[in-house]
Amino acid sequence: MPSRDIDEFAEFVAHRSPALHRTAYLMVGERGLAQDLLQEALTKTYVAWPRLRDRSRVEAYARKAITTTAISWYRKRAWSSERPAETLPDTAGDGHEAAVTERDWLWRALQELPPRQRAAIVCRFYDDLSEAATAEVMGCAVGTVKSQVSAGLRRLRSVLAEQGHSPELELPVLMETL
Repeated sequence: MPSRDIDEFAEFVAHRSPALHRTAYLMVGERGLAQDLLQEALTKTYVAWPRLRDRSRVEAYARKAITTTAISWYRKRAWSSERPAETLPDTAGDGHEAAVTERDWLWRALQELPPRQRAAIVCRFYDDLSEAATAEVMGCAVGTVKSQVSAGLRRLRSVLAEQGHSPELELPVLMETL
């Protein structure tokens, strides 16, 4: 790869890695796995870099690599047996208790979604991608994104209601707190 391309890729990684890591974290739910997922996606992006002539599409390519790799990991591994701990250690101060609790129960509910629904919810509400951009990232039709988001929101509301929280919550707003 020419040095100019290497420099451009390094700049992309330096500027976009934090946001891409947050997306990966929301996909897999564990920081170490998110870092592994991000590294694999960035490796795929690096390999494809010379073919990515439109540099404005690079982030979409990287997000798609994160999404497809995460879904692939879920298919290959029996992750369904892994669940978050029932209770998290109380490390926040009293002023942050409500925010931490809210984030915790939303996080648990998000982990209950199947991988494609979780990917659609994360792309739409956390990454703030349009339906078309989400469809591109997920490699599916816009209609599929709509149905995955609808089913995901319905499931999130159901899980939250089972946990004793209001099913009428503004989930897109809550997603911003993760």
